[in-house]
Amino acid sequence: MRESRSTKTLLFVGVAALVMIGAGGLYVAKGQLSPPTETTATAKAEGEHAKEGGHADSEAAAAAEGVVLLTPEQLRATGIQVAAVSRGGGGETRLSGRVETMIDGRASVGATVGGRVERILVTPGQTVRAGQALVNLVSGDAAALRADADAAEAAYVAAEQAHGRDEELANQGVVARREAEVSHAQALSAQASARAARARVSAAGAPDGAGRLSVVSPISGVVTSVQVGPGGFVPQGGVVAEVTNPSRIELVFNAPPQLAAEAHAGARMRVAGPNGEFDAIITGVAADAGQQNSGAAVIRARPESARLPPAGSLVSGSLVTGDGDQGLSVPSEAVQTVDGKTVVFVQIEGGFRAAQVLPGRQAGGRIEIVNGLNGSERIAAANAFLLKAEMAKGEAEHGH
Repeated sequence: MRESRSTKTLLFVGVAALVMIGAGGLYVAKGQLSPPTETTATAKAEGEHAKEGGHADSEAAAAAEGVVLLTPEQLRATGIQVAAVSRGGGGETRLSGRVETMIDGRASVGATVGGRVERILVTPGQTVRAGQALVNLVSGDAAALRADADAAEAAYVAAEQAHGRDEELANQGVVARREAEVSHAQALSAQASARAARARVSAAGAPDGAGRLSVVSPISGVVTSVQVGPGGFVPQGGVVAEVTNPSRIELVFNAPPQLAAEAHAGARMRVAGPNGEFDAIITGVAADAGQQNSGAAVIRARPESARLPPAGSLVSGSLVTGDGDQGLSVPSEAVQTVDGKTVVFVQIEGGFRAAQVLPGRQAGGRIEIVNGLNGSERIAAANAFLLKAEMAKGEAEHGH
């Protein structure tokens, strides 16, 4: 019995030992699957920090090599505009000019027939539309024109009726066919006379039977002056008012005669005016169009997008002439100076690379590139200085 108890005790101890060993083994297994300890988390954080530091170092190293890395989202956020390299160089010619109303933007409205001013319908500064009456006239000449037109119309009606009767009698054999043909010719002549009389009445302003007519504006615009008063007499062709369309204005420059051969319609020029600088496109070049037959050329241009100052404003323009399409040029804001070197930032995959260039002449908001580009590149234009600042920042971090 005593041996049996000893055996049970030993068995119990052995089982307990096995359970402890098993528990220990289970604890180790669970330890391998449990969340990382503080030491493990610290090591992981240090690894991630080292990874981030390596990324920053790579960006700094790229900046040191003249490369600025930008994602598409970063590029849009910076507002950097990408432009192509353009063909063309040359010299710069400075021109003085002014803002003028276009030929079809001003009108000196005259009376088509002489007459007395019965009523003034507009005042200076008033806006009018094309076909709107400016003054009313009473004219004896206009009354005579209306009477002549009425008489010519009546004569045509009588001739046409006579032709109808002769045609009917000729068909009946009462009169010769020749008489019908003569009356037909007379009717055609009367018709032509009536048509001419109606045209004269229309050109005179369509007066009524009493000779009253309205002088109308041929264009829409603003009345700048009224040259007559009520009761005054206006001779035929006399100016009664002047109308100007303020929206129909253009740039006019006086140029040396030799420039007329180099400037051409469609060319661009840079213009400085009271409201700042803007780009303009040449619309026409006229040689020997200067005042007093001086031989000077006149260059006309319109703004590309800006609003022109009022007519009469003085402006100055810069016109690029010379080399035509032989050279390369880029916008002035694309050229930057980095570490004493002149560079432009060429777009590459994932960002921009600073390319050293040799600049040439500057004109019209562009700089000629003598060496460093082949013309197929796309470069950073507007806000390119941000790339310069980012590259300088990366170089500073790399040096640190």
